[in-house]
Amino acid sequence: MSHEGNLLLEVETRSAADTRLLGQALAPFLQAGDLVILEGDLGAGKTTLTQGLGVGLQVNQRVTSPTFILARNHTKSPDAPGPNLVHVDAYRLAGSDDVETLDLESALETAVVVVEWGTGKVEDLSAHTLKLSLSRPETAEGPITGTIVDLPEDTTCRVVFHGLEGTWDLSGLVQKWEALRAQENASLEPGASAEVCHAEVES
Repeated sequence: MSHEGNLLLEVETRSAADTRLLGQALAPFLQAGDLVILEGDLGAGKTTLTQGLGVGLQVNQRVTSPTFILARNHTKSPDAPGPNLVHVDAYRLAGSDDVETLDLESALETAVVVVEWGTGKVEDLSAHTLKLSLSRPETAEGPITGTIVDLPEDTTCRVVFHGLEGTWDLSGLVQKWEALRAQENASLEPGASAEVCHAEVES
C-alpha cells in the first residue's frame, strides 16, 4: 500500500455548514478503534469537519480546537449507540515519543480518535485508519494565517478520503450527506446535489 493508501472518495463542500454535515454523515461509518487522520493547511476545515463528526456521534460537548491542550475527550450521550470521540492536535508533537504521552492506544478501546496534523506520527496506532486531506481555495489576500477557531460560513472545502489501514466501505456516505443536506437546508441552491469528483470503493 502506498503512503497515501487507497483512494476511496473525493468530494467538495460548499460552506462550513456543509463541511460539518459531511462530518456528521461520516459518523455512522466509524466505530471504537478507528483512527481518523486529518491533514490540511490552517483554516482548511479540519476542526469544522470534526464538529460535525461530534454531532453524528452524539457527544455531550461542543467540539473545539484542541490546539493548546493537545487532546480533548468527548463522551457520548448515555443513549447514543456509537463510540466516544477523542480529538487530538498533533501539530506540536515531535514524534512517537510525544504521541505515547497521550495514551491514545487506551483511548481507541472506547473511542474514535481523530488526529489533526497526524501524518508521520500516529499511523501505527490502529489497524483501521482513515486519512482525510482537506484543502480550500486561497482568498484574494492569500492563504489563511494565524489562529482559526471556526471557518467563515461561505468557505468551500475539497475533502479526499484515503484508507490507510483496514478495509473501508464508504459507498453510502454521499447519500447520507445528501439526506442531511436536505434536512438541514445547508446553504445550497434548491436542487443542488453533492459534487463527487471521484468515488472508488474498496472491495
